[in-house]
Amino acid sequence: MNRIKSALLLGLMSASLWMLPGAANAQAPYITVTPAQHTEVAPGKIEVLEFFWYGCPHCFELEPELAAWAKKLPAHVVFKRQPAIFSDRWEPLAKAYFALEALGEVERLHGALLNTIHAEGRDLNAPEAFFAWAAAQGVDANKLKTAYQSFSVFSKVAKARQLSKAYPLKGVPALVINGKYLSSPSDAGGYVPLLRVADQLIARESKR
Repeated sequence: MNRIKSALLLGLMSASLWMLPGAANAQAPYITVTPAQHTEVAPGKIEVLEFFWYGCPHCFELEPELAAWAKKLPAHVVFKRQPAIFSDRWEPLAKAYFALEALGEVERLHGALLNTIHAEGRDLNAPEAFFAWAAAQGVDANKLKTAYQSFSVFSKVAKARQLSKAYPLKGVPALVINGKYLSSPSDAGGYVPLLRVADQLIARESKR
């Protein structure tokens, strides 16, 4: 019995080791970003970035859990979505996000756009297909097209490409905590475990 208890205790210690400040994280469910990246939040705030792509089925599957989790974050934690761009093929849907953002429509239509692509199987990569879909959701198509083609969106696409290279991304979805730690469902062992890892890392940063 003592031998069994010892084995269980050792297993629990090993599983929780990554949570200890200063612990080696070779087997941790996250990656330490080196060098840490600059965050765009006020002093005292903690930034959480979600790297995603509308064409990613895993981003679609994570979204309900992530959206519910984000609504419960403490006031000092700032959650931001960040389109990733690994290739030219990813750019049209990144521009779609930034265009919706420019019109203040991301909060309303982000989940709907993911659902349309993955649950309904519609291809919205072509700008005109995206504009038509958005118009059906009550968005002014002319304003959306202007935003889509704007210098502001062009600049954000360029920045998205840069950020996608700056972080050690292996794919999407991925969460980055305060520019220092990156985790994904494959690192953490699933969608819900990913959010638990993020909670632990937010707690760590909150104590600094």
